[in-house]
Amino acid sequence: MRNKEFRRNREFRPFRTRILIQTILMMITGAAVPVFLYSVLWQGKIANWTVAFFQKIFKIEYEKALLMYRSTIRAHQDTIMWSVIILTIVLIFKIYLNWFTKYFAEINQGMDSLIKEDAAEISLSPEMLPIERKMNTVRRTIEKQKNEMVEGEKRKNDLIMYLAHDLKTPLASVIGYLNLLRDEKQISEELLEKYLSISLAKAQRLEELINEFFEIARFNLSDITLQYGTINLTRLFEQLIYEFTPMLKEKNLECRLLAEENLMAGCDSDKIQRVFDNLLRNAVNYSHDSTEIQVSVKSQGENAVISFRNHGDTIPEEKLERLFEQFYRLDASRGTGSGGAGLGLAIARQIVTLHRGTITASSVDGATEFVVTIPRFNK
Repeated sequence: MRNKEFRRNREFRPFRTRILIQTILMMITGAAVPVFLYSVLWQGKIANWTVAFFQKIFKIEYEKALLMYRSTIRAHQDTIMWSVIILTIVLIFKIYLNWFTKYFAEINQGMDSLIKEDAAEISLSPEMLPIERKMNTVRRTIEKQKNEMVEGEKRKNDLIMYLAHDLKTPLASVIGYLNLLRDEKQISEELLEKYLSISLAKAQRLEELINEFFEIARFNLSDITLQYGTINLTRLFEQLIYEFTPMLKEKNLECRLLAEENLMAGCDSDKIQRVFDNLLRNAVNYSHDSTEIQVSVKSQGENAVISFRNHGDTIPEEKLERLFEQFYRLDASRGTGSGGAGLGLAIARQIVTLHRGTITASSVDGATEFVVTIPRFNK
């Protein structure tokens, strides 16, 4: 099967042509060399030299010397012919072996270049151009994967460093306010409520950061699998927006839901809710105060299309696609107020992709929109 594929592959036509031409030349050479040598032995310069030698040694006339020489050739012609044929076959095999050794040596050099640092483009013989292209593609792929791995490891190490630093801030606040409560003998109800509220908020932030550490471990050590069921997307978003009411009030935000009545979809309810929760949380975190978040839920053919639109800072074009990378965070300052682990959107895209859907982001004039498209019923 592989031989047939090789023969049908047009990319290897120059290589096959080169091998065919070399084979034909070797066959012609193999047939011509014995005939040529026999002709030379019969009446060429070698024959003339040998006849002259016989004349000098045996002191005889030219005709007798020539007859003696040709009689000797006739008597041993089979031996001579077989010797010439065997010698020719050995030479042809040696030439063939050198050709293929040259090709294998080039391929071996190219394979060595695949693992070398800062290696130049691989260059092979012209007839091996398809192999050269494939090897250069592999080399570039390996280099890209290596750079991505180094970059990913760097981002992950930076993330752990920042999270470890972030853990200290709420923990120090909790300890500080608890010490105040312990040391303050006579404290007013108003001040007590204030200290307890701050301590609770910092403790909750500490819990979020710890959960992010576990999220990193889960994301790297396990694969996401789906358990399909049928859910009412309209009711899901009504409930989700209700749960976000406290967060919306903190920034004086209004969340408007534009949804079709009882829009049903077949998906993993827990996983897909996680996607929507993350996108709505991002919309809240990155919205300017006293603005509106618009959530649209509608059907489009066999798909369900969900969009989240908020008003905040415009996201540069070069950063939009990076939003879905692991450990990438848009806020370079990495403040402790709302900064996450940089995994939410990466996991969201993975979940949507497993549902055979898409997730995209756009940002123009301060309006940022995330659009999720999933099949309403996976077949």
